[in-house]
Amino acid sequence: MQSRERLLEIESQLSKPGAWDKPEELTPVLREKSAVEFRLGMYDALSQARQNALEWLELAQEDQSQEALEALAENLTALQTRLGDTELAILLNGPDDNSPAILEIHPGAGGVDAQDWAEMLLRMYLRWAESRSFQVDELDRLYGEEAGIKSVTLQINGPYAYGLLKGEAGIHRLIRISPFDASGRRHTAFASVDVYPDIDTNIEIDVREEDLRIDVFRASGPGGQHVNRTNSAVRITHLPTNIVVQCQNEKSQLKNKAFAMKVLKARLYERELKALEASKKADYASKDAIAFGSQIRTYTLQPYRLVKDHRSGYEDSAVDAVLDGRLDDFLRSTLLRVHEERKGGNG
Repeated sequence: MQSRERLLEIESQLSKPGAWDKPEELTPVLREKSAVEFRLGMYDALSQARQNALEWLELAQEDQSQEALEALAENLTALQTRLGDTELAILLNGPDDNSPAILEIHPGAGGVDAQDWAEMLLRMYLRWAESRSFQVDELDRLYGEEAGIKSVTLQINGPYAYGLLKGEAGIHRLIRISPFDASGRRHTAFASVDVYPDIDTNIEIDVREEDLRIDVFRASGPGGQHVNRTNSAVRITHLPTNIVVQCQNEKSQLKNKAFAMKVLKARLYERELKALEASKKADYASKDAIAFGSQIRTYTLQPYRLVKDHRSGYEDSAVDAVLDGRLDDFLRSTLLRVHEERKGGNG
């Protein structure tokens, strides 16, 4: 099997003397190793689930007891889940799909409700990442004055993190009875999600010093409390594109600058990819205002409970479970939609 042979080659390469002398150069190799192991794990789990289902089917044909039939049903469900996971893995074949993801959330129309909604989305993605044992580093967070957040930037590391999350980019709408409205009226709030691949350091992105404006300031927490007393937070403005990134998570100004440059390069890289694909339909390259008519997904809490993706048509009435991180079915439906569109475009 080619994947197993490739894994052996990578392990042999990593075990050679001096292989770890320059660990930063091993990033692409380690990322490929993670991807191969992920796919092999998918294949092995699917093969085992199929074998278990066949064994229980054979047993149930001989012994049609309630216990055997329940075990068969349980194993068929497990097989169906593994088939879904494998289908998802097959769809993740983009050049950057196995990269870590940089995910940003910004509130839109809706005032304090939108800031609260942005924080709810943050929790949703954190819980989803936790369910997959992905590592999440918070690069920057600006708190709202009354509640919620004004913005947040996350770095999410795990197998195919970018490939899984790239379809989340766009406008997310929330409909609910506002906890900030004393009259108990229903409110609509919006927040935008942007997702970029955290590119390898060996990909050259032309960023000239004269094109940057770098500002330093004090990092602040909820209620304006300062995280530290030094100007450690860094904001970088790329003047030609007016892209602004910032980082205040670290106490070191140098570390914050390094993280901010990483985010800037990822955004510039994504911008170049979108420019190359200008002839194709982009999900959010020319993003509308963060308001009515531009949402990719609606989360309705009142008068009924439903989460609906407006691109794929997929729906889930278990709103609480979705907001608690159960996103895989939505991710799969979006990837399938994109796959079908590409097939149609090539036909």
